[in-house]
Amino acid sequence: MATLIAPPNHSPQEDAESLNKAFQGWGTDERSVIAILGHRNVHQRQQIRRAYEEIFHEDLVKRLESEIRGDFEKAVYRWILEPADRDAVLANVAIRNGMNYHIIVEISCVLSPEELLAVRRAYLNRYKRSLEEDVAAHTSGHLRQLLLGLVTAYRYIGDEINAKLAQSEAEILHEAVKEKKGSQEEAIRVLSTRSKTQLIATFNRYRETHGTSITKKLLDEASDEFQKALYTAIRCINDHVKYYEKVVRNAIKKVGTDEDALTRVVVSRAEKDLKIISEVYYKRNSVLLEHAVAKETSGDYKHFLLTLLGKQE
Repeated sequence: MATLIAPPNHSPQEDAESLNKAFQGWGTDERSVIAILGHRNVHQRQQIRRAYEEIFHEDLVKRLESEIRGDFEKAVYRWILEPADRDAVLANVAIRNGMNYHIIVEISCVLSPEELLAVRRAYLNRYKRSLEEDVAAHTSGHLRQLLLGLVTAYRYIGDEINAKLAQSEAEILHEAVKEKKGSQEEAIRVLSTRSKTQLIATFNRYRETHGTSITKKLLDEASDEFQKALYTAIRCINDHVKYYEKVVRNAIKKVGTDEDALTRVVVSRAEKDLKIISEVYYKRNSVLLEHAVAKETSGDYKHFLLTLLGKQE
């Protein structure tokens, strides 16, 4: 369930003209920018971009970059992009900033096969290199194999489950968790080829057989980058809502809010399931997500996030 509150009817031309008016004078009228863009869905935002360029012969994205600053600018920029292009940007930033592979895993494992394919196409179009090429250039070993397997996956999306396969592959993953020699490649094969429905059945069988969730054994002080990526992949596939709730919780509870992570979740999920993520956050923390966001952020950035959360004009 989305949190975005968007009008069913709007005039792209009027919105474009209102935005241009907000840019005039000595200072930008940020509240008008929020009131318009924070209440438009993806199709409406693209209509506004086209209308703005037709009327003012200028790219709205570039104008916004010159008018607003900081975390607010980054959030608005990512919001106004089409989802596939946004994820391509997120992936590229993750790679350039020291290979933040969690974002690569997140994009690869949460999106549908068609959405992931669209991201790869958007990445190629924007950067003139493939996502796979850049991932391979910045990683090595089992981590590289896992990430390449995930970003190139095109999973079956049906509901069929092979119970016998779930049992055998639960044991393959058990061996990988225990770090037995030769099991990592098989774990990569399982996670990068099976449908999400089949993988969830495998994770459930693991719990039934071993009395604990597979992720319990993956993270400790001795965990390497491959095991951490494996952990993220399993969490994203098994229950991406709980995964995103934890991303937000960790972003907010840090000493100094992790604005990048908070922005990523709010912007990418506002039109999808941010309301459900917010409900899970409340059950887990006994605090409304909008209250936590309001407490940990400020200024136009705060107002924009709260607008996407459906709580601010």
